[in-house]
Amino acid sequence: MVDTAGIDDSGDLGEKRINKSLQALKTVDCAVLLVAGNRFGNYELKLIDEFGKNDTPYIVVHNKCDVVKLSDETKNEILKHTTAAIVDFSSRTRAGFDEVVDALRNTVPEKSYLFKSLIGDLINEGDYVLLVTPIDSEAPEGRMILPQQMAIRDVLDNRAICIVLRETELKKFFETSCIKPAIVITDSQAFGFVKTIVPDDIPLTSFSIVFSRLKGDFENYVKGTRAIGELKDGDKILILESCTHHVSCEDIGRVKIPMWLSKFTGKKLYFNNISGLGDLPENTDDYKLVIQCGGCMVTRKQVLNRLKPFSDNEVSITNYGMAIAYLNGIFERALQPFCINREE
Repeated sequence: MVDTAGIDDSGDLGEKRINKSLQALKTVDCAVLLVAGNRFGNYELKLIDEFGKNDTPYIVVHNKCDVVKLSDETKNEILKHTTAAIVDFSSRTRAGFDEVVDALRNTVPEKSYLFKSLIGDLINEGDYVLLVTPIDSEAPEGRMILPQQMAIRDVLDNRAICIVLRETELKKFFETSCIKPAIVITDSQAFGFVKTIVPDDIPLTSFSIVFSRLKGDFENYVKGTRAIGELKDGDKILILESCTHHVSCEDIGRVKIPMWLSKFTGKKLYFNNISGLGDLPENTDDYKLVIQCGGCMVTRKQVLNRLKPFSDNEVSITNYGMAIAYLNGIFERALQPFCINREE
């Protein structure tokens, strides 16, 4: 739940509050446009316009109906500009409470609370799924990271058999086991090592690429990844990390990817990093490429809305997994499980 400051403020501080309110629209799955006293004018129309730009469903709530009820005139005026549900409500007496709940229930998109299976369309009941989970200095003590946890649960939900091991035990597994996994999913950072061990006839991809279907812009990632091969001296790369975490000397976004990209291209590249959901740079077209993390800690809408200013300016976008697969020469193989037309 995000309670914004509204947009009818004034002064320098008020302008900042207004901007914060408008920024919130890029992160929410549903909005409540709150009015009172039968006042509906330019401020509300501006918000409705912003809802449309951000593809944000919303309801209109006329509050303080215990003081002034919503008039037919105001309701008809609102209906000239929207088909959203309109509810007369009192936060003091709770009049209209059930109607607000019903309106929200009918407006909040299912995709915001019903998650698709990560790999349910790639496996069958009883299949073996092999997850390769390296443990380095970035790994949290005593637990798995969220993408690994979610992948394990998804395998179990699909009544498949989950095998989890470190990359150091991968070779021994294939040498000593007669099990042929239906798919191998690895941490993207281990692509270079894992690809030399997993037989070519076994589908291979990464957690980050799997998550790009659930949380990202999969098709545009596929197209944008190929821009890596077109990078030139002086190009600027923006790396977006949707969470905030302690930066280590092995940090994937701030250390490894910049190092691998520079080495692969042989070019003098410039990198900027933004963590969390902080403000994006104003000049989005300054960048040649944007690399988004898997987005496990945020919603799909939050990821898509952060990428939208770049895609609108025809800036190539990709994600960690696809970029690392490209750098390791297995981009096409890593996409094979998803039946991508690799000639496109």
